[in-house]
Amino acid sequence: MSEIDDEDRDLFRQTVGPVHRLGKDTVPHHQAAPAPHLRQPEMSLHHMVEQTLTDPTQDPELQPGDVLSFARPGVSRQTMRRLRRGQYRIDAELDLHGLSLKDARQALLEFIRHNRGNNLTCVRVIHGKGWKSGNTGPVLKPGVNHWLRQLDEILAFVSARPVDGGTGAVYVLVRSNST
Repeated sequence: MSEIDDEDRDLFRQTVGPVHRLGKDTVPHHQAAPAPHLRQPEMSLHHMVEQTLTDPTQDPELQPGDVLSFARPGVSRQTMRRLRRGQYRIDAELDLHGLSLKDARQALLEFIRHNRGNNLTCVRVIHGKGWKSGNTGPVLKPGVNHWLRQLDEILAFVSARPVDGGTGAVYVLVRSNST
C-alpha cells in the first residue's frame, strides 16, 4: 500500500470540509434473532446417506471393461449421444479411488447434492476399473452404477471417453435446481 502524500491529504481536507467528532454512537444495536426451532430431530448427513442409498448386491456380470449407461425417461437420444461423445463441459469431478464402499457412497451423495445446489450440469465421477479387486471383480464401479440410478437428481450417466478415464469413469448429467 502506498503512503498518501501531503498534497493529496490537503486536497481531501479541502474537499470534505470541517469534520467534527460525534459525541455518542446513535446506531441502535439489535440482538440477533433466536435460531429457529426444529420440529423434527436433525438427521446427521451420515444417517441421511444410509437412508437414501442402498448398497448394490454383488454383480458378477459387471466386469472392469464394461460400459455403463443409464437415462431417465424423457432424456433424448441426442442428449445421450452428446454425453457419450463428451460434448458437455465437465463442471466438477470426484475421484473415488481408494475409498471404501461406505465412504464412496457418502462422498458421491455429498458431491451430487452439492453440485445440484450449485446448478452444475455435467460432472465426472471416477470410480476406477477395479483391476486390483482380484477375482471378486470391481467394487466401486457397480456401487456407482447402482447409487446413481437411485438418485432423483441424476438425469443420465455414461462411461467416459478413453481420454477422460474410459470405463473407469462416468459422465453424469445432474438435474438443475430449477427443474
